Amino acid sequence: MSRTEQTRLHELERLYESRFPQFVRVAQAVVGDRESALDAVQDAFANVVRARSSFRGEGSLEAWVWRAVVNAARTSMRCRQLTIVAAEPDEDIELPAASPELAPLVAALPERQRLVVFLRYYADLDYRSIGSVLGIEVGTVSATLASAHAAIRRGLEEVQSRG
Repeated sequence: MSRTEQTRLHELERLYESRFPQFVRVAQAVVGDRESALDAVQDAFANVVRARSSFRGEGSLEAWVWRAVVNAARTSMRCRQLTIVAAEPDEDIELPAASPELAPLVAALPERQRLVVFLRYYADLDYRSIGSVLGIEVGTVSATLASAHAAIRRGLEEVQSRG
């Protein structure tokens, strides 16, 4: 194993140890349950470790890993033939506080909006990192998040007007 590959392997290990809870939170938000999320994160890391020599350094290693986690979660979700839903809080993973009305509104968002919301608020990624993970421009991240906020705001206003 080359010195570069050893270094990259150590970087991946540190990233795994430091960001594991965030990776699981986002994967859980995509697939809908903790066990599938854990499997998706493990699959993603197995894939990036095997493919570490193919990382070209055109973006950050963390963004490359996030893309692998999101893709593994989406693949898992498709294999299970489920729709993406906002995950219910799990006792082992602390998700951001949310009202009971919020989860169905997030679940009703188009996929790109949901992923941007999950990556921004569950993983605490900045706009540039989200863009890198999803392969979109920073301006598109901003516009997508603004659209998601507007849709959620409209939904919350409807809920409040009914109640």
